[in-house]
Amino acid sequence: MTGTDHLPVNRAACGDEAVRRFRSYLLAERNASDHTAAGYEQDIAQFAAFRWGADAPAPFDWTRVSPEDARRFLMAFAGDGAKATTTRRKLASLRAFFRHLVREGLVAANPFGGLRGPKLPKPLPRTFSIADVERFLAAPADDLKRRRAAGLKVSPDDEYASLCDAALFESLYSTGCRISEVVPLVWGQINFSSGAVIVTGKGSKQRLCLLGKPALKALRRLRARAEERWPDGGADATAIFLNERGRPLGPRDAQRRMKKWLAVAGLPADLTPHKLRHSFATHLLDAGADLRSVQEMLGHSSLATTQIYTHVSVEHLKDEYMKAHPLAQRPPSA
Repeated sequence: MTGTDHLPVNRAACGDEAVRRFRSYLLAERNASDHTAAGYEQDIAQFAAFRWGADAPAPFDWTRVSPEDARRFLMAFAGDGAKATTTRRKLASLRAFFRHLVREGLVAANPFGGLRGPKLPKPLPRTFSIADVERFLAAPADDLKRRRAAGLKVSPDDEYASLCDAALFESLYSTGCRISEVVPLVWGQINFSSGAVIVTGKGSKQRLCLLGKPALKALRRLRARAEERWPDGGADATAIFLNERGRPLGPRDAQRRMKKWLAVAGLPADLTPHKLRHSFATHLLDAGADLRSVQEMLGHSSLATTQIYTHVSVEHLKDEYMKAHPLAQRPPSA
């Protein structure tokens, strides 16, 4: 058994009777894999090396482990530069081991029971680049052109679906709305003169959003086609985003359709409608938009929620700086 962390491992720990019984418990009662059980064993062996030394022989007196021992062990990982996820895994392993010892009547209390692991860093939201957004939004129209150029049949249903999807995703990116705010829209909510649309967000709160020229163009084309297909297809009270049978789309329908166009555009499949919202905010801030204005457009009740996008924007600026600035990667002179 060898360690994958910087702290030493006590190789005798796997022969300790309490550790062997814990391993049997994991395999038989928890249905853990050999790989998982080995991971628990390694974490216990590292603690044994920390508490008694790397060369100490088994068996170990687990009753002599104190909460202070447990706390110092976790602090040693933090001081050694371990990731928060690693430290939290060690805590989970040792907590489970001592919980088992308590159940077996081998120790009176769990020294790891009252400890908390370090907070995990909150990941920055992944966003589309502007070029990726443009490629994605162009995918429905480009696909129709390619199919026609190749002599393939394009049915009225195919053409309508492409128009609908183009209008839907143009509207999402143009407004920065959540998918749940856009799919229920009806034609009467769109002011084609001003580009304004009032959406209903979380907590039934309404806010004003703006549609750009590409989104309004796509919506006009969709409305004209809907009026051709159904008698009331473009009426004010009619849902905007309908499937080929004239039924309103739901958020899951939109997500499935997005997967299709991501594949056509050659973009990662894990991008989602909500990533378009992230991208909307980041691109506005990159272009110099005021943070409070972006907050209003996104419908955030707290400015702190919107501020995460400033971190994304700064990371983007750093990347561009490192790639473009002539002195960015030159080591400092002594």
